Amino acid sequence: MEKIKPRTLSGFMELLPAPQMQMERFLKTLRQTYSLYGFTPLDTPAIESAEVLLAKGGGETEKQIYRFQKGDSDLALRFDLTVPLAKYVAIHAGELAFPFRRFQIGKVYRGERAQRGRFREFYQADIDIIGDGKLDIVNEAEIPSVIYKTFTALGLERFQIRVNNRKILNGFYAMLGLSEKSGDIMRTVDKLDKIGAEKVRVILQEDVGLSAPEADEILRFMAISGTNSEVLTALDAYRGRNEVFDQGLSELSTVTKYLGAFGVPEDHFAVDLTIARGLDYYTGTVYETTLLDHPELGSICSGGRYDNLAEYYTDRALPGVGISIGVTRLFYVLDEQGMFNKDLPTAPADVLLLPMTEDISGAAAAATAFRDSGIRAQLYCEQKKFKAKMQYADKLGIPFVAFLGEDELAAGKISVKDLATGEQQLLTMEEAKAFLAEKIEQRNRGKLLAE
Repeated sequence: MEKIKPRTLSGFMELLPAPQMQMERFLKTLRQTYSLYGFTPLDTPAIESAEVLLAKGGGETEKQIYRFQKGDSDLALRFDLTVPLAKYVAIHAGELAFPFRRFQIGKVYRGERAQRGRFREFYQADIDIIGDGKLDIVNEAEIPSVIYKTFTALGLERFQIRVNNRKILNGFYAMLGLSEKSGDIMRTVDKLDKIGAEKVRVILQEDVGLSAPEADEILRFMAISGTNSEVLTALDAYRGRNEVFDQGLSELSTVTKYLGAFGVPEDHFAVDLTIARGLDYYTGTVYETTLLDHPELGSICSGGRYDNLAEYYTDRALPGVGISIGVTRLFYVLDEQGMFNKDLPTAPADVLLLPMTEDISGAAAAATAFRDSGIRAQLYCEQKKFKAKMQYADKLGIPFVAFLGEDELAAGKISVKDLATGEQQLLTMEEAKAFLAEKIEQRNRGKLLAE
């Protein structure tokens, strides 16, 4: 029979055991951090009715979605976690307590062109706070705290949370009488970091159809910078000319006001008027987070305030605010840059038990005792030479080996060897458990990413 060549589809990540352990630690850190803020875990189906998923789709979304027929059912794989959340809240709104705070970490699927750092199957990590009818601005002020806590828990230090308010932008363009062109203007201004002010000015005039004074006024506005208080003071000069602008400025001031109380250092947070995010979806505060040493990556965590999460499924007004981390892409980049802490263990077990007698009852009991104490123990029962057994432990990176031979069994003790130092001790089971627990705790200290 002809063998089929095994292969993994382009754009789908498969990790070897050691980096998979790093990924698991990565995801665990996200779950623990989100839980600190009272977010409840949620899981939704990877497959939904295409009609439900594409309720607010179209355009690129519909082109990229994985869609298929099963019998008479028109089905699709979820392309993000927000649409399934909207469906979930619309179904269960009568049973939920609002504001509803949820986090979800799961795989999503997009049939776009696979390239370096971009995948067709990838993890997203989302948090959202959903209100019933209303949602207080303080929720938007707390989101930067979640971002800051999450990335510092991972071990990242040099990052910046950039924030703006869509009402400020909409109000400003309304002042200039350019509301109808605001979408094209924001898409153009979004290119400032990539192509510079002069090229943006040309596009604004030649493609968007603005006059030279209008283009200059927009670029002057976008160039407002400085400390957060300096930017807010400069924006205050525009107050009183447009109601929407004034509301956005008040909201932005509230978000910055609570930074210190929520534990966000000001040097990790910047008001940036060029941030716009999704042009139709977001209606208030918007966030983007960038790595200062890797600006080429763009935003690694983004999101914002929206007026009605589930408008395609219910008439009930459900405003919210949320952010999303592209976990797989971020993990890929951090690994590529060698940023993971190599001192943290990636072995599947803490100790490998090697029975040195034909009857393995003593070794099995020892493994059970270790596991009951929270120590990850693997029992190696293969009939191989001693050298091969030790090579197995070394290849997996298991730090300790425990031997149980006739002498150990007679003495009621166990021999434990530290493979890093070569030191071997004859210990009672209680001594062995205490010794391993202490060593394992020491090995697990430190953050996922190297300092």
